[in-house]
Amino acid sequence: MLDGRRKSIQPMAERLPDGSMRALQQFVNQSPWDPLPVRRRIAERLSEAINPEVWVIDDVSFPKCGTRSVGVARQYCGALVKRANCQLAVSVHAATDTASCPLNWQISLPREWIDDAVRCRAAGVPADVGHLEK
Repeated sequence: MLDGRRKSIQPMAERLPDGSMRALQQFVNQSPWDPLPVRRRIAERLSEAINPEVWVIDDVSFPKCGTRSVGVARQYCGALVKRANCQLAVSVHAATDTASCPLNWQISLPREWIDDAVRCRAAGVPADVGHLEK
């Protein structure tokens, strides 16, 4: 997650010493490691660092050019302040008057994704995942 505006696989790989786009793609998309312990530890460390006064639950949008990333649909995108192709996630942040940090988040799958088993399978969405309203 080095410096640089674009955080997709190709630009991130170009900023790494070995520059292996394939290895980075596999790590992000196919690694069998469980992210929950990592997220839990990050949440613990950040909570200790900022001593939160409130917990904020919010939606976060990620504009996308394509349609193959999990959950991408034409929907209201807060980052662009209009309807556009984007992913939506629901997040929980610890916050104070001067600091905020995300502690956990989950992609919200639009109904059109859940209704398209072929699309879900191609994107690696587990069969037991269903649609939940934000």
